[in-house]
Amino acid sequence: MSNFSITVIGAGAYGTALAVSFSKKNRKVFLWGRNKKHMQSLKKDRCNKKFLPKINFPNDLKIEISLKKAIKYSNTIVIAVPSIGFKNILIKIQPFLNKNVFLICGTKGLEPRTGRLLQEVVYDILGRETCLSIISGPSFARYLAIGLPTSMVLANNCIKTCKFLANKLKNKFLNIYSISDLVGVQIGGVIKNVIAIASGMSDGIQMGPNAKTAIITYGLEEMYKLGKVMGANEYTFMGMSGVGDLVLTCTDDESRNRKFGILLAQGYSIENAKSKVGCIIEGYNNIKEILILSCKHKINMPIIKQVYKILYMHQPVKKSILNIFLNKK
Repeated sequence: MSNFSITVIGAGAYGTALAVSFSKKNRKVFLWGRNKKHMQSLKKDRCNKKFLPKINFPNDLKIEISLKKAIKYSNTIVIAVPSIGFKNILIKIQPFLNKNVFLICGTKGLEPRTGRLLQEVVYDILGRETCLSIISGPSFARYLAIGLPTSMVLANNCIKTCKFLANKLKNKFLNIYSISDLVGVQIGGVIKNVIAIASGMSDGIQMGPNAKTAIITYGLEEMYKLGKVMGANEYTFMGMSGVGDLVLTCTDDESRNRKFGILLAQGYSIENAKSKVGCIIEGYNNIKEILILSCKHKINMPIIKQVYKILYMHQPVKKSILNIFLNKK
């Protein structure tokens, strides 16, 4: 395919970073977001001052105000919006998609209320013939956008298609591995955010590095148990979209979910902590749905349960974090 082109749907930090990175390979990349005023600002400033300040857009990155044109221009669509808005975006883009388009999901989350994997939402709305890939891995927006070395995973049921897309998307700063485990990649991207909230809480009450490392390890176990019963390949969790993304999200200062946990441990209310972070907290948004899955599949997930009790049952942070250790056999 000589005229390979990409449209990224979602002009937050992550969507912008993906668009910036993809456009470094000297090909046309389009970026679209639902907030027209924000998009006009991006077009004028050639920079996302709100979410990724001081990172100028490459010349090959085009800001598109019209969704119809953004979809029409490209044969590869990358969706990078919060999980709460994922279904609505699919409905919006459906009329403009051609049947041969490559659809890539960069959203890490579950369908609100149902707990369904996002691949099922895609198949429901667009049909099971959709050529769907999932992209994930340790890739915080700022580091990705400025060109620091990053490794990610792309999953597609057809490994040949997956390798083709990975080769098109990668560049000298971004390495992309190809696998066929869509379920495992999605589970890793969902669970790690809640574990990062717990890790941040542990830091916030100064439990020390031993405790935080234990939480990360226990979290990987919970990720593995849920993924396995849902049909994931266990080796996926040993890779970039599993332990790789988990470690980054639990330890780095750029982590929104970790920041959220720290603030809650310091006594901030949920609303004030969310406001101070200033971005979507996927771990907070998805924890109810993760519990739905754990109950459905009869999987014990102590970290998920304890973080839920803090967020929705007003249990003290220190008590909940200590309970994580007491509930481990």
